[in-house]
Amino acid sequence: MKILVIEDELALLEEINQFLLKEEYVVETADAFDIAEDKIAIYHYDITIVDITLPGGSGLELIQNLKKRNSDTGILIISAKNSLDDKLTGLDIGADDYITKPFHLAELNARIKALIRRRYFKGAMEVSFNEIRINSEEKTVFVNDAKLTLTKKEYALIAFFIANKNRLITKESIAEHLWGDHIDLVDNFDFIYTHINNLRKKIEAAGGTDYLRTVYGMGYKFTDR
Repeated sequence: MKILVIEDELALLEEINQFLLKEEYVVETADAFDIAEDKIAIYHYDITIVDITLPGGSGLELIQNLKKRNSDTGILIISAKNSLDDKLTGLDIGADDYITKPFHLAELNARIKALIRRRYFKGAMEVSFNEIRINSEEKTVFVNDAKLTLTKKEYALIAFFIANKNRLITKESIAEHLWGDHIDLVDNFDFIYTHINNLRKKIEAAGGTDYLRTVYGMGYKFTDR
């Protein structure tokens, strides 16, 4: 999952960034309103963590922009203790949850996981697609009840595909989702095929079906249709 953290307290921003990287998320950061606004305009994020009070503007405006551009992005507000009105306004305009400073990183992680389950896995810790089953908490994948041995990128791929099943996913969006914003600067996305091909082989070796359909010149679909 790809997360954007918008926070102007640099020490806290770095602390959150390092923690989430250890939890194996793809993390992007912004420490000011204009930087966050530019990132939101260009890239897509699964989860965005937004501090309401920012240099140069309000996190509430960023939430409104997020909902207009990427309505499926999960939004978690970071707020000060005395900002009840801002929290309620944020929830009213589309935020999913909030956490109040100071907070433990473990609590932040728990709220992120809960938000991912609600947004992408219908609230369940496990999600199935025919014979393929994913446990989002343990980050494990089973095919016909046999556990697959996957790399971090392969797990991220299968989770991304199942969360977006039956939808066309471009190579660009796959690259950004797994490697971060600036991967769009590479000359081509041929490296994606290697990871997809390895994932296909492991699923088929466990007796699973290859549901990945290549849409030539565009990207991929994960579908049984």
